[in-house]
Amino acid sequence: MAATKKAVKTKATVKKKTVAKKKTVKKAAVETAAPKKVAPKTAATKKKTTRRRPASQIGPVPGIASYKEKKGEEYMNEKQVQHFKNILLEWKRGLMEEVDRTVHHMQDDAANFPDPNDRATQESEFSMELRARDRERKLIKKIDESISHLDNDEFGYCEACGVEIGVKRLEARPTATLCIDCKILDEIREKQRG
Repeated sequence: MAATKKAVKTKATVKKKTVAKKKTVKKAAVETAAPKKVAPKTAATKKKTTRRRPASQIGPVPGIASYKEKKGEEYMNEKQVQHFKNILLEWKRGLMEEVDRTVHHMQDDAANFPDPNDRATQESEFSMELRARDRERKLIKKIDESISHLDNDEFGYCEACGVEIGVKRLEARPTATLCIDCKILDEIREKQRG
């Protein structure tokens, strides 16, 4: 019996060895075959890059280029005041156009749908539009306040500490009334209150 077990084991190992040899032979045959031509990677392959908006689209009003400060230039000089006045007036004009567009849209689309689901959909759309317009109405008030600050030579200075707010911050948010430090402190206090 021991002899038959040994014979069975040797036959099994021989089969395994021959199968292993066949596999290596096939791999070698594949490797010796003509290599496939792979196109080299060219510039045509897409590379993910973040697109930066042009300087004319930075801030709330597209189309107005950002202000280029000159070395040693006085803060809130006539050029800067005029630049921010243009931004605020253009922003206000755009918001007022949107308000008019909404009013016309609501008048044109006001229909009495017989289906309750359609009526509910229309009501929710109108509600969302009115909520957005209410926020824009508050923003228009802030813009008007900023324009009056410009006229009184108070624009660009922090209401809390009197420090210059900075041209870059004002371009990002022309209605800003606090410098970045006071704004951060204000936000921390707001979080603590809940």
